[in-house]
Amino acid sequence: MDVLVIGGNRFVGWLLGFRLLAAGHQVTLLNRGRLADPFGGRVDRIVADRTARDLDRLLQGRRFDAVVDLAAFTGEDGRRATQLFRDCGHYVMVSTGQVYLVREGAPKPAREEDYDGPVMGRPPDPADIADWDYGVGKRACEDALAAASGFPATRVRIPMVNGERDYHRRMESYLWRLVDGGPVLLPDGGEHRVRHVYGGEVARFLVEILGRAETFGKAYNVAQEETPTLAELVALLRHHLGSAAEVVPISSDKIRAAGLDPLRVSPFSGRWMSFIDPSRARSELGFRHEPLEIYLGKIVASFLSHPPSDRPEGYSRRDVERALAAPGVGPTA
Repeated sequence: MDVLVIGGNRFVGWLLGFRLLAAGHQVTLLNRGRLADPFGGRVDRIVADRTARDLDRLLQGRRFDAVVDLAAFTGEDGRRATQLFRDCGHYVMVSTGQVYLVREGAPKPAREEDYDGPVMGRPPDPADIADWDYGVGKRACEDALAAASGFPATRVRIPMVNGERDYHRRMESYLWRLVDGGPVLLPDGGEHRVRHVYGGEVARFLVEILGRAETFGKAYNVAQEETPTLAELVALLRHHLGSAAEVVPISSDKIRAAGLDPLRVSPFSGRWMSFIDPSRARSELGFRHEPLEIYLGKIVASFLSHPPSDRPEGYSRRDVERALAAPGVGPTA
């Protein structure tokens, strides 16, 4: 296939590019060219902002068998895609589980049929605005694709993505704290359940569905099967590392009172983290996500083999975290 990848010059996009090339596809990248990619002369490149008015000119004469869009965020992005790529064989939009979080009353886990319904109003807390905007924007993009009659689009909804190339460095935040002797603070005990997805499995799923007509017009949730609590997830990382670091439950209020942001201390403790059901992808397409235990082992092995030279954001105040974990100070009681 002749495949166009929009965005995707870091993290999942790298994995997707290598998988497409390994499978023998011809690949063209469309992005702003601000970040280098590792593909050398094996790919074609179109350097442009997707909102550029002359994008249709840059694409003139090119018909793609498939388009994978990793950078569609708004209704306008969706509407324009239906025009620019109306002759493509298959358009795949990577969406997010947050399309459920902004829907009033959406259950957890959320299934594809739980998408329809009223969207919550703009939240009053400024800290929630960016996540709300993101979810609402992705919904608008999905709706534009669904409204385009006959357009061969598939929407792929993913939750929090873990992986060796996560530039947000979320899981790495836990790993550094587990290898430095601890402690690891878990806001409010880390008792909430999590269901994430491995970046490598997202890339595999995207490649496997290209050209499959039975997916046209549909949305699919893609996520791991396991639903550990955050405390259980950290325990798995602790086991893979052989770490003796203490894991300390502590209230979010105490963390804030110490001048720390709970999300900098524990990135998986935020409320804007979707929890989705991947049953449709399993039953209709036969997709099975790699076991959590295995992909965590890969991430830990990569971290130990190639530890970053710096530390994630929020790590600079480890002295305050350690003080909070002192006996009689940190526990939730």
